[in-house]
Amino acid sequence: MTVEKFISLTPELHRYAVEHSSFRDGVVPEVERAATEMGELAEMQIAGDQAAFMTVLVRAIGARGALEIGTFLGYGAIAIARGLPEDGQLVCCELDEGYADRAREHLRWAGLEDRVEIRVGPALEALRAMESAEQYDFAFIDADKTEYVDYFEEALPRMRRNGLIMLDNTMRGGTVLDPGDSESARVTAELNDRLARDDRVEVAMLGFADGITLLRKR
Repeated sequence: MTVEKFISLTPELHRYAVEHSSFRDGVVPEVERAATEMGELAEMQIAGDQAAFMTVLVRAIGARGALEIGTFLGYGAIAIARGLPEDGQLVCCELDEGYADRAREHLRWAGLEDRVEIRVGPALEALRAMESAEQYDFAFIDADKTEYVDYFEEALPRMRRNGLIMLDNTMRGGTVLDPGDSESARVTAELNDRLARDDRVEVAMLGFADGITLLRKR
């Protein structure tokens, strides 16, 4: 008999998890409110428990160089940058100039602007323009889901051995089980299947937020 070892989160239990994690200080509430004020677009911002997890993870692996693909208002960038040492560097790829400006403002309020460079434009172009010697310890991918395969393939060679890549939204609200007409769910499901067989990485898919996948470069 298989014992199911997971918990289904209610909104109240999720809020409990967020409130009992770090990452609740400083500019964080302001960035959360900024996203909430954007209505439906607020779903583009990661949740507080995931942000706390990212900070702990980045710090735990001793990351000095990090990469973010898809920055929005800078919430995830703050989480990553907080995990870096003072001389660490985060490179963010953000398509929208308006989002990039707001992210810069939030990073400045957080006192982290010196650790972060935001490159505006299509992420694939920014990635392909990077020198092959530009190696990262941690990468967070949370942009156009239909381009996840390309983001991963461009990011992987730029990771050091044992570097970690985090993919966001890898369960797509459960639609990866039956993508139907959703192109983003189809691409995500195909990438999930592909990564499970990819001998270049070690994979752990985690069932919180909208599904996150951690990849260790072998």
